[in-house]
Formats: sequence, structure tokens, C-alpha cells
Amino acid sequence: MSLLKRFTDEDRESAYGRVYAVSGPGDMATIQVYEETSGVTVGDPVLRTGKPLSVELGPGLRGTVKYIAPPGNYTVEDVVMETEFDGEITKHTMLQVWPVRQPRPCAEKLPANHPLFTGQRVLDSLFPCVQVVPQLFLELFGCGKTVISQALSKYSNSDVIIYVGCGERGNEMSEVLRDFPELTCEIDGVTESIMKRTALVANTSNMPVAAREASIYTGITLSEYFRDMGYNVAMMADSTSRWAEALREISGRLAEMPADSGYPAYLGARLATFYERAGRVKCLGNPEREGSVSIVGAVSPPGGDFSDPVTSATLGMCKCFGV
Repeated sequence: MSLLKRFTDEDRESAYGRVYAVSGPGDMATIQVYEETSGVTVGDPVLRTGKPLSVELGPGLRGTVKYIAPPGNYTVEDVVMETEFDGEITKHTMLQVWPVRQPRPCAEKLPANHPLFTGQRVLDSLFPCVQVVPQLFLELFGCGKTVISQALSKYSNSDVIIYVGCGERGNEMSEVLRDFPELTCEIDGVTESIMKRTALVANTSNMPVAAREASIYTGITLSEYFRDMGYNVAMMADSTSRWAEALREISGRLAEMPADSGYPAYLGARLATFYERAGRVKCLGNPEREGSVSIVGAVSPPGGDFSDPVTSATLGMCKCFGV
């Protein structure tokens, strides 16, 4: 459903990242919202938040610690710590809001130093790779990329798994939700459910196209959050082809000039910005710690054509790929 609303220039600027507006005659705009629009009709008020699309994260602190809450049970809104910086005392909860399109900062980028074991002998033998190097699986639709991504989620040597189902069929996401709780892994010598280290970002093919475009950014932001805790994170992006299709559809609605195969001219830049957020870093703050994000992407060249814009642009950035 599209909603019509009169917007000022300030409204259009602040709405970026929450809605996608197509300029119309005069001061009219067509808006597509992310979530369910049942019960909403033309003429209903549309309020702006003044913020870009963001996700809620946990602690990320700076300054001198003045107070730490005693052990116990707390909600994400309870004050658990107070810090002092430049004479100003700030109260902290376990919740923070971070714009998903903005990379989280780090002290220093570091070279890769540890292999990524997938748990699949054919991959570890023929396609060995290190953690933090973006990896790519090229296959036609329905030929097994999702199965490989799920296998890496189950058996890789990563501390945390972020699984993003971008435009996936509903039965594939339900399979993940059904199978993962029944699997176990060993964490610090203790056998626990694999869901203890897994977070899912579910975006099925029947969801709004704007949500599909946002799901990849949401997944990489969650990955950076756990990276900043000192964990080695593996993010499964299945699939970036459907993400690029969402970019193409949104670009068309914005009446932007199309490039090769109808994709927007900035497709390569968006892909590069996404994959550059992978890497091993020295985290900010104390104590000193290192964390990493490894991106495992899946691309489906239409008809097996590697000259497809999404495939060729991604191959230029990924140092390890399988077919």
C-alpha cells in the first residue's frame, strides 16, 4: 500500500533511511513503509522520527567507570553503569541505538591470522580460507547455496553466527528455525544448543522490498556489535543477488537513471561498502581485545552468466569463492 502525504524539505531529509519517497508534482510524495500497513488508509497522519534506520544494541562504553551495578537480573533499560568523561557523568543501560548503514568504529584494522574451518572437508580442502576474508558462493537458484550456508552456520569454528535470510523462501527459514535448536556445539568446554551462538535475521520473499534492502545492513551491524566484544563472527548473507534486486526495484521507484541490466549505477559502491565492513580489528576501549567479522555471501548468476553486474562486481571484492 502507498500512502500520500504532504512533505516539507525538512521532512524529506529526515525521512531518509526509514521510508523511500518518490518525488511527485508539487509537494506530494509516494511513501513505502517497512512493516504491516493494515488499518492505515489515505489521509492518516504520518509522523517522522528524525532518525535513520537503526538497531538496538547492548553496551559500548567510553570514559572512567564510576559505578557498576551489582550482580543480578536487569532489563535493557535499567542503569547498570555510570561513566565520567571530561567531568560529565553519563548513565548507561544495556541498550544503544546504532544506524545500520554506518560502520561501527574500531581502533585499528589488523591482517588475518587464523583459518576459517567450515566443517566441510570438500571446502576446507579445495577452498581453504582465513577468517575475515569475504567469501562467495556462486550457484544457480535452487542448487545448494543455502544448504552450504546452513552447514557453515552449524559447523564452522566461529564464536558467533549471524544468519541473514534475504528474500529467502519461507520454508528455508522455517527449516533453520526447526533444525538449529536440535543441534549442539561445544563452547568453552560446555555442550550447548547451537542457538546459543546464533542470531537470525529473517526476511522472506513476501516481505516488503524495503525490508529486504535493510536486512543485509541489519545483519552486518549485529556482527560488528559482537565483534566489538572480542568475538570472531561469521555472517551468512543469503543471498546478495536478492538484495541487489531490491536495490534495483527501489532505484526504479525513485526514478533514478538505470545502468547495466537495470541496476542502479551505485551498485558496485554499495557492494564494496558492505564487504569492506568485514575484517579483523583491534576494538576500542578497555580491556584490549580483538574481534573479527567474516562475510560468507551467496550470489546466483542468472543463467550461469558471470558477466552479470552483481556477480562481476562481487568477484572484484571477494578473495575466495566457490562454484
